[in-house]
Amino acid sequence: MKKLLVLIAIAMCVACQPRPGKDSAVESSPTLVVAAAANLTDAMPELSQRFTEKTGIRIVSSFGATADLAKQIEHGAPFDVFASADSTHMEQLDAKGLLTPSSRALYARGRLVMWWPNNQLKAERIEDITDPRFERIAIAKPDIAPYGRATVESLRALGIWDRIEPKVVYAQSVAQAKQFAATGNAEVAFIPLALVKQGEGNSLAIEEKLHLPIDQSLGIIRASPHQDAARKFVDFLISVEGQEIFARKGYFPITRP
Repeated sequence: MKKLLVLIAIAMCVACQPRPGKDSAVESSPTLVVAAAANLTDAMPELSQRFTEKTGIRIVSSFGATADLAKQIEHGAPFDVFASADSTHMEQLDAKGLLTPSSRALYARGRLVMWWPNNQLKAERIEDITDPRFERIAIAKPDIAPYGRATVESLRALGIWDRIEPKVVYAQSVAQAKQFAATGNAEVAFIPLALVKQGEGNSLAIEEKLHLPIDQSLGIIRASPHQDAARKFVDFLISVEGQEIFARKGYFPITRP
């Protein structure tokens, strides 16, 4: 009886295998695993879908704080491409020989906003968060998230950081910072414009001059076995088509000569 069950299981596995046909080229295409900064949560699915439609190469994204993803790469995580929220971590990985030579490139410049979902709360300028009505302010940890660092820089430049710091609730990523505000665990969150859907809550833009530019860069992981496919994905992200998607999702596109 056991032998019979084994034979049935093998037969079922064989029957489930993909059969060659007109789509066999797509089926044999590699799947790229992309380490993507949390601010790309809304943008990466559309970029990935468009890329797959053009090339047949599938994308699986793993989102997280930039510093956390960089540490995973240093410890040998099996990523093919890293799309970070800054340039510093990419430079550090490159210096350690963990990136494919000449694969590093800027792909977008982030835009920071103050966002809150409660229409009953009114704010006409960033400084209004010093009001007692704003009891908790969600910010991604500045030591691991570039948007969190830009937030602290901006609030210091406005001269209000010391006043609001006791009210700050730190999140592991910008996606979590938004979740804190969306679920009532904070009144307001500082997040990328790219995470704000149209008609969702209220937002105020943070002037770029208040913080260092949020230049986001990417690179191919040297240990990746899919170097050619990874290069195609990188080229797509910095192409005119890719940049149009980034701009529509709330980023400043990168202008190239």
